[in-house]
Amino acid sequence: MSTPTLTHTTVLLQEAADALLDGAAGADGAYVDCTFGRGGHSRLILSRLSAQGRLQAFDKDLEAIAEAGRIDDARFAIRHDGFSHLAELPAGSVDGVLMDLGISSPQIDSPERGFSFRFDGPLDMRMDTTRGESVADWLATATVDQITEVIRDYGEERFAFQIAKALVARRQERGPISSTSDLAQLVADTVKTREPGQNPATRTFQAFRIFINAELEELEQALEASLSVLAEGGRLVVISFHSLEDRIVKQFIAKHSKEVVDRRVPFAAPVAMRLKALGRVKPSEEEVRGNPRSRSAIMRVAERTGVPA
Repeated sequence: MSTPTLTHTTVLLQEAADALLDGAAGADGAYVDCTFGRGGHSRLILSRLSAQGRLQAFDKDLEAIAEAGRIDDARFAIRHDGFSHLAELPAGSVDGVLMDLGISSPQIDSPERGFSFRFDGPLDMRMDTTRGESVADWLATATVDQITEVIRDYGEERFAFQIAKALVARRQERGPISSTSDLAQLVADTVKTREPGQNPATRTFQAFRIFINAELEELEQALEASLSVLAEGGRLVVISFHSLEDRIVKQFIAKHSKEVVDRRVPFAAPVAMRLKALGRVKPSEEEVRGNPRSRSAIMRVAERTGVPA
């Protein structure tokens, strides 16, 4: 039987491209797609750029790199790296930065990647399978305290300690967990109550994925880098899919969108704002009906002011 083709529907496709290209440089600018994924945003951006426009993309996933290789366009370049490497670009060289923080559907729906409890596969969860340790590798040695901290902080799971304790007990009795189905079953056996309609393992799987890929740390680094690489009038566009990400983005934009007065220095001029917040966008009801995975998405947009980083 042939393997089904895994497809991905890009969330807030038109809205993100509009927000990015409505900055000062428009179609002639230089832009960065921090998470190429399956190329939905990148392809639309390229279709709207002039001959002078440029687009650089980042991605850690080898399948995304392969997909990017199908784009034959001199205005486009792809880099096999996490988007925290945005900091390596020259200061003021970019007119727009797009960060789509969602995991792509082919990643979720590929059993061998280990991202989903809906399929039995190896407990991997690495975005870049050429680097770092898998979730299974980490769980083979992590302590109860370490596992508890990850599940609690990255999954906001109130049964974090109980799950961690069960994982270590299972490791001592029968060896470490190495498959998604075993992890999902252990969590289900441990967590006796859960919100209606949510699988008991949802928060634990999210926590392990975020931790093993250092997703929040990379987001914080890339946001800080955006202040340096964005030219005046350039746009920062970030699409997040859960509260931990959105909180970081919201607080970052708020922090740099207000003047700060140092009360320790009398009569000192306030530090001017580096970003101008332009609001947030949620998927339309029509988009959510067509792509239920878009339901939790929030896009926040800000514009770089002329104040030096």
